[in-house]
Amino acid sequence: MANYREIVTKAIIGKCKKKTKASFKLECDEKPDTVLGCWVINHSFSGTATGGKINLNGSYDVNVWYSYDNNTKTGVCSRRFSYSDTMNAALKDGATLDDKSEIMVECLKQPSVTDVKVEDGYVSLQVEKELGVEIIGNTTVKIAVEDDFDEYEELYDTDDEKELNINIDNLDDNYLESDAVNK
Repeated sequence: MANYREIVTKAIIGKCKKKTKASFKLECDEKPDTVLGCWVINHSFSGTATGGKINLNGSYDVNVWYSYDNNTKTGVCSRRFSYSDTMNAALKDGATLDDKSEIMVECLKQPSVTDVKVEDGYVSLQVEKELGVEIIGNTTVKIAVEDDFDEYEELYDTDDEKELNINIDNLDDNYLESDAVNK
């Protein structure tokens, strides 16, 4: 008959992801004529659990390369944008989200510009990103434990006959100079 034991361990108790789109207007130093390029860099983020919800905070830099002065000159406009998103977490098997829960955030789709254009002297752009969250908490696993003891198998060494029995007290210190060696 098996006994049961409970093991308390850390495990993923919930997973969720959120895709967001955000629109921004950038004011550049000069009045832009055309957008020549746009990219997002330096994305950083973190997650915390508060009040049974996941709070995601992060920021990224948006760089816009544009032409101005009737498309005869170029410039780059850089701005840092911060965001704060809230997510509801679907937890498994009745688990609860508390202060001891670990929040691991992973960027599933890096922020990227999906639409950019010049409107009324500003650069309008739309940034899309997707973040995934894993909630790690304590959980209990029940396992069956067998009562029988696993005996060790005894091994016999077959080289016992070859073992040397040397008495150190009877060794000759001058054995190299003896007649037996020189013959």
